[in-house]
Amino acid sequence: NWLLDVGRPLVMLVLPTDWFPLNRPGAAEYLHILYNICTPLIQLKMLERSPRTFPRLAVQLGVIAVVMGTSLHLVADSITRRLLLIGYQPHLSLRENPVMKDLKPSALIDAFELLCYFDDTLGHLMWYVPLFLVLFLFFSGSFSYRRQEEKMPAAAWMLLVPNAAYYWYLITEGQTFILFIFTFFAMIATVMHQRRRGMVPDGNGLFMLYSFSAALFLVAVWVACLWSDGALRKKHPGLIYVPQPRAVYTLHLRQDTYT
Repeated sequence: NWLLDVGRPLVMLVLPTDWFPLNRPGAAEYLHILYNICTPLIQLKMLERSPRTFPRLAVQLGVIAVVMGTSLHLVADSITRRLLLIGYQPHLSLRENPVMKDLKPSALIDAFELLCYFDDTLGHLMWYVPLFLVLFLFFSGSFSYRRQEEKMPAAAWMLLVPNAAYYWYLITEGQTFILFIFTFFAMIATVMHQRRRGMVPDGNGLFMLYSFSAALFLVAVWVACLWSDGALRKKHPGLIYVPQPRAVYTLHLRQDTYT
């Protein structure tokens, strides 16, 4: 799951653009298709670890929502990748982009705004709400009694860094900080509740707690480093300021390419 999701932007950066025609799917799109297939299966396997039993209809609707959300993102993200090749700048709003200012007729901008809505709003909600819900339900089933208290194995410590980095990627690129922080608070509340029953997180539970804590630290460092960036502040004007890595990349590392 990590490789397929994080590999999409990396493949786009590494492989030459002329290897794949712009009117056909590229390597990033094929990875996204594989991700869309694997993610619901992984979430179903994680739900099997939850101590709670859910109605089959609710599980089926959740899987359908994930598939639809990731599919909406696949289509919208594919178009965005091609816009990047002709000068689209993610750190600017859609209407402020030089590419869109020259678009004729100007009403086409409304169509691109609809595309962004399907990608950044509707698609992300259908994708990430079930994802974080499944992570929390998996965590709620990762407890054991104190006399059976477990520690994280060495392999889990090795996976902690990439897992925390992946959560950082979900929070920043997916703009899911609110979902993440509410899930984290729910996890902390679950730990406090289970301790009253004499239960503590097992190896999987500790792994998730440490991963979420490390991801929150990475996000804090990321935001602190970019706190005074005026262009990114304009892109993210709300109360919660979490810049997207793609916007940072195009603003500070590829800006000269578009001039």
